[in-house]
Amino acid sequence: MESVALFGGSFDPPHIGHVAVVNSLQKLNIIDKIIVMPAFLNPFKTLSHASPEQRLRWLRDIFLSYKNVIIDDFEIKQKYKVPSIESVKHLLKTYKKVYLVIGADNLADFPKWKEYDELSKLITLIVAPRGEIKIPENFLILEVDEKISSSELREKMDSTMLPACSAQEIIKYYKEKNAK
Repeated sequence: MESVALFGGSFDPPHIGHVAVVNSLQKLNIIDKIIVMPAFLNPFKTLSHASPEQRLRWLRDIFLSYKNVIIDDFEIKQKYKVPSIESVKHLLKTYKKVYLVIGADNLADFPKWKEYDELSKLITLIVAPRGEIKIPENFLILEVDEKISSSELREKMDSTMLPACSAQEIIKYYKEKNAK
């Protein structure tokens, strides 16, 4: 049994900020594996611009050569908005300890997540800084310095903000779909 960091999200599209989070997680000696789990559809959103299968494929391509990084399709296979508590319980069947990675921008709404009280008891939170949002000292803070958001990226489609191995394909996809 091992400890894992669950890094979930829409990844719509996956970008260098996501890669920076994984790189920082790999430096933590308390984590044995990193589980990158794209959502079928984020419970707080009404749509994704890229299909779940497309986002999953990009993530697999991006993290192909990474050691101890698993791209997990659990939420996509469910074909509905999977709350984090379900994903955590799924991982606890295999792993001893689950660290949940969230962006600081999610801290304010974290108590609104489904079964928050139980979820809080099952995980240890790791918070990635976002903008100037203050992170309480009692949380594990991830050292990440990428200031990028997927929604902002869909507007600009700047290839320098995308992983090189998938940048052109991602830009082409969003331009063809005219996704913003």
